[in-house]
Amino acid sequence: MTHDTPPRTKGNRFRPVRSANRRRVRPPRPRRTGWRRWIPRRPWVLGVSLGLLVAAIGSVIAGYMLVDVPDAANAAATAQSNLFLYSDGSLLARTGEFNRQNVPLSQVPKSVTEAVLAAEDRQFYTEPAVDPMAMMRAAWNMATGGPAQSGSTITQQYVKNTYLGQEQTLTRKAKELVIAVKLGNEVSKQDILQGYLNTSYFGRNAYGIQAAARAYYGKNASQLTTAEGAYLATLLNAPSALDVKTNPDARPQAEARWNYVLDGMVKEHWLDARERAAMAFPDPVDPTPPSGLSGQRGYLVNAAERYLVDHKVVTKDELARGGYEITTSIDKKREDDFVRAVQENVNAKLDPARAADRNVRVGGASIDPATGRVVALYGGVDYTKQFVDNATRHDSTVASTFKPLVFVSALANRSRTQDGQPIGPDTIYNGDNKTPVKGSSVPYAPENEGQASYGPITVSTATDKSVNSVYAQMAVDVGPAKVKATAVAMGLPQDLSSFGANPSIALGVAQASVLDMTQAYATMASHGRYVPYTLVDSVTRDGEKLRLPDRSPDQAVPREAADTATAMLRGTVANGTAKAAKAIGREAAAKTGTAENDQAALFAGYTPDLSTVVSVMGQDPDNGQLRPLYGALGLQRVNGGGPPGAVWAAYTKSALQGSAAAPFDLRMMRGLTPTPPPATTPPAVTTPPATRKASPPPSPPAGPPESVGPGTTPPGTRGPDNGPPSSPPPSTPPDGGGDDPAVPDGGLPPGA
Repeated sequence: MTHDTPPRTKGNRFRPVRSANRRRVRPPRPRRTGWRRWIPRRPWVLGVSLGLLVAAIGSVIAGYMLVDVPDAANAAATAQSNLFLYSDGSLLARTGEFNRQNVPLSQVPKSVTEAVLAAEDRQFYTEPAVDPMAMMRAAWNMATGGPAQSGSTITQQYVKNTYLGQEQTLTRKAKELVIAVKLGNEVSKQDILQGYLNTSYFGRNAYGIQAAARAYYGKNASQLTTAEGAYLATLLNAPSALDVKTNPDARPQAEARWNYVLDGMVKEHWLDARERAAMAFPDPVDPTPPSGLSGQRGYLVNAAERYLVDHKVVTKDELARGGYEITTSIDKKREDDFVRAVQENVNAKLDPARAADRNVRVGGASIDPATGRVVALYGGVDYTKQFVDNATRHDSTVASTFKPLVFVSALANRSRTQDGQPIGPDTIYNGDNKTPVKGSSVPYAPENEGQASYGPITVSTATDKSVNSVYAQMAVDVGPAKVKATAVAMGLPQDLSSFGANPSIALGVAQASVLDMTQAYATMASHGRYVPYTLVDSVTRDGEKLRLPDRSPDQAVPREAADTATAMLRGTVANGTAKAAKAIGREAAAKTGTAENDQAALFAGYTPDLSTVVSVMGQDPDNGQLRPLYGALGLQRVNGGGPPGAVWAAYTKSALQGSAAAPFDLRMMRGLTPTPPPATTPPAVTTPPATRKASPPPSPPAGPPESVGPGTTPPGTRGPDNGPPSSPPPSTPPDGGGDDPAVPDGGLPPGA
């Protein structure tokens, strides 16, 4: 029997020859049910599938074992800025690269957190850390043009913000999933939500809900309304694109997303439908430029930071880590008043063509005597141009503004002259030029301004005319060490290296800062009651308030002593070198001063409710050396009653505008009646035609300096008496001979 050879087909397979009238029908395979339907029919497919499954499970197990939750968050997630505020809560400055201030979840309104959940993860409290179905649903919505949704849970987003970078790679995503699962097992939902709110970016360089609340609504997160919180939650989806102020065309999309968030809150029963229907879209405020350190801001920030570090509220390292909200004592209006007063009375008069004008610097400070709060501080023309703070520097002497402290010390110690007369406003002293001091083992004979001689003169008149010879003798009569103790009690730092307890102390050799002198004058304004100054009203970090230093008041000197000095300084305003203070139209007490070689001119004064000191200094901008002010501002010389007095008056008048003009309430010292002055008429003031500058006093003798004896510390003083002086007087009077008595109203000498 022969057979036909079957045709060869693809794959070398043979098919039987079928007859034309008969088809071979293959019986159907039985349908698989149950678990069998998942088994591939071909064995090799089953093997590959099982291999891939085992590899995937192994990879997950290996990843879970090998990838740990990092011990620390990345630098970008932990970096915070320090926020500095004016006393009214408005923004003063912000420091740090990242605008972030962490807040606890307890300080975020519940409705705001619910708005965030409605926008980003509505099942946050019930779902696992990773939700594959949500990821697939988000992908499907994006592919089909549905509303944008986040495929990642809040836990995943928190992991990305805190521990990982923002790069879009499979490796980063795999790490995110593993860390999220582990973190979900180790950390509470509340902590994760708090971390998410503090690390998320909201646009406008605002990281975290607190910075966002300030950037968009000018308020703290705790003050946000539900509608505002819903808009901030909207921004999480596309921070910059949905800012309706910087991108007005995006308003329809922003409002649509905002409505989506609120509707989600209603759906989840977090918001009443009627309340939601009444809500209007909450327009944010216009964006403001970054608040840097230009102008006065840098000086104020540095002064506040130094205050906190010096008083051990925080350390420098802690400040560097950021996260602090520091409310300063600075009154924004008064700060602006100070800047304007300096601008109009000094800066606007500077001429680049005058060589001396490039040396002009201005420093000022103002304190509320009742509270000790520094309400204004002027550090210089601009922190970014003049780094040194002229209000807090300690390299310039205070000159004759120190003399009232000598007088207060005389009253507080009930001191007497060399011939036994009690020292008071009417006590007679010899006001002649170069009168050698008596009772001191350190020879000293200071020159008066212009080498003027006055003969017998009262302390009150000597104060009006700033007579050096009188106050040098008074310092000896009181005891230089006691004078220093009184000054320290009233607010001057005890550790000033230039603060020598010798006769020259009367002429202001102390290199105290403008702020220090403002403190001392505030003590006089507060009836001898010393209230330590402060630059900071409050400090918070992570929602917790830090403890500020104790500032309990102390009666530094008897009230009668301070009030008697105030009465005498009122006379200096009425009749002496401080006449510039008359311009404020209310009672004031003040004293002027001119530093050695005219390197600075000061005006120190106070009303019952404001103590202020202004200094105009000379400093070479190239090498930082102090320089005389001769010819500056077009004046032959700059003295305390001139530009500094004009700044003081303009600032004080504006700062107190709208407040009642309170009179001084004074209690005078009693028992100060001195021996009547001689019957002969005192000689007229004589000014020999010598140069104005003082000649050196006699050199001190060899041997130990003056010993002031044990003495007693004046009542209420702070700190012990430092004992005898350790250095002789300076070679020239630091006050430049005092303020020119022949200069009316602090102006130029006649014919100048």
